[in-house]
Order: sequence, then structure tokens, then C-alpha cells
Amino acid sequence: MFFLWPQLLWLLPALALLPAAYVWLLRRRSRAALRFSNLGVARTAAVGRQWRRHLPPALLLLAIAGLLIAAARPVARVPLPWARSTVMLAIDVSLSMRVSDVKPTRLAAAQEAAKLFLSELPKGIEVGLVTFAGSSQVAQRGTLDRESLVAAIDAFQMQLGTAVGNAIVLSLAELFPEQGIVLNDLAPARTQRGRSLDDKAKPPPAQIAPVPPGSYASAAIILLSDGRRTTGVDTLEAAKMAADRGVRIHVVGLGTVEGDTATPDGTAIYMKLDEPTLREVARLTGGEYHHAGTAEKLRSVYELLGSRVQVESRETELAGMLALVSALVALAAGVLSMLWLGRTH
Repeated sequence: MFFLWPQLLWLLPALALLPAAYVWLLRRRSRAALRFSNLGVARTAAVGRQWRRHLPPALLLLAIAGLLIAAARPVARVPLPWARSTVMLAIDVSLSMRVSDVKPTRLAAAQEAAKLFLSELPKGIEVGLVTFAGSSQVAQRGTLDRESLVAAIDAFQMQLGTAVGNAIVLSLAELFPEQGIVLNDLAPARTQRGRSLDDKAKPPPAQIAPVPPGSYASAAIILLSDGRRTTGVDTLEAAKMAADRGVRIHVVGLGTVEGDTATPDGTAIYMKLDEPTLREVARLTGGEYHHAGTAEKLRSVYELLGSRVQVESRETELAGMLALVSALVALAAGVLSMLWLGRTH
């Protein structure tokens, strides 16, 4: 917490004068009070209600202190559980995920780790699921329904190719539907499909003003891949799109870095983890890169990422709320004084 006008806090020590003034007034009033004919009876009647006499002034003192602190304009990072937060899981389902160097297979380990991540994530955070190989699909739109997400994870189907950039772009399209991001419009010319003359012209993508990387706290992308891009949008161009929107991409590299898990058809080059590019994706977007060479490591990485993604919090000025509470306390002091003592002073 910090204060926008901290100089006003120097008035707080002056509050110590108010209790002293209150004690002085009590003594002055007692000297001027009339004497009872039977002081013992008066003292007995007053013993049970002595605290009532001092509670309203104490509440008033507390209210004044609260108003002084409110005047200094306190600001704190306050969690906003009602704010919409979304995590997009982008998981590689290329054929190399069938390799068993990560037990039982890379794909099975990724599925179990993703389910663990869902169980650890706060319930108020939406999760969406994108799968990618030679093409990318939205397997599950952002939702709070964990059972639907688990069913989508269990239904993974492996394909040829690895389009890492496509997965990032498709995740951004899900996070920012109002911006008109269309994956086919960004793909290289040789991979674009022709458009029928009957198709309606689509509005151009919304122009955005770049923001600092990692500054958008309402969403994040967690990308898991075990290879390198073979088709689709350039990976770093897609990462730049995420960085311009302030979206962090946390990257998990799965499997071998050396690429020595060769197959009979000679696809070892595509099974080599493109760690430099994946590290750069994380760096560009303000995210983290983790390498997971075993199923245990992969689970621990997803547990760690689950603790990183929390309910959105923002720096919020608390002056108005504190002033309202202080006013209510002062009102309570006045009401109790009227009810118990028959006066407001």
C-alpha cells in the first residue's frame, strides 16, 4: 500500500490530543456535577453502564482517524474476483507427441499435466483449449466448466506438422474477439485457402495501440510444444502480436533438445525441440520458459504455472471506501450517544 498524499498523515499524531481533551472534559464535568444524597447507590447504578459512556467517543475518534487516512488517498493492489480472467492452453498434438521418451508418451504426459493444472487453478478463471499440429483448432472455448475441458483434453487427435504461430494467433483471436483477428488472413500465401466470390467481405482487423509486454493481467497463454514450426504463421511474428496486446505467453518445451529420437522415416529434425525460438517467445511477451524432459518435471511445471496465474488484481484507490466506512462509524457513534446518553456530545 502507498499514499498519493502522504503529507496528510502527519496529522495523525494530533489525534492523541483528542483523548486527552476528552479526559479533561470528564473531570471538569464531574467537579461541576451535583452531589447525590446516596453516592453508593449512584455508583452501583453506573457500574454496569460505564462502557456505554465511553463507546460513542471512541467510535468518533476511530471515524476521524479513518477520514484522515482517507484524505491521504491510500492505494493498494486489490484482487478483483469478479473480473474476467482467461487462460488459453495451446497444446501440440503433432505426431512426434507419440514418442515415449516422456513416459508413457509425450501426449499422455501432457494430457495428465493439463488436467492437474485445471485442478490447481482458481475456480473463477476461465480456461480455453487450442490444439495445433499442421493446423490449429479451438478444442474448447473459454469456460469455467472443468469437466468440459477434461473431456476435450481426453479427445486429442494427433496430426502431421507443427504450426506454433497459428496456435498463438488463434489463442489471441479467442481472447480478443472484438479485434477481428482472422488466422487465414495472416498465414503465408501458399497455405491460404481461396475465397469464394459469394463470401461476404470481412471488416479489416481492428488497429491497436501496442502496450508494454505482459501488462494485460486479464489473460495469459500457456504454450506446450515438443518440436519446431514447420508451417503456418511465423512463431516470432505471432509472439509479437501477443506482446503488443500485453498478453504473456508461458512456454513449456517438452522432450529432447538434441533431437536424437530419430524415426525410421527420417523425421528427427522435426523432433528436435526449437528451444531458442521458444525461449524468445517467452522473453518477447514477458512470460516464462520451462523445459520438461520427464513427466514428473512436466507436472511440476504446470503446478508452478497454476500458482502464477491468479485472479486479476489492480492498483485501486481506497479513499472513497474508507471515507464511507468512517462516516458510517461516526453515524453509529451519534446514534448510540442519543440512545444511551440522550445527547450527541
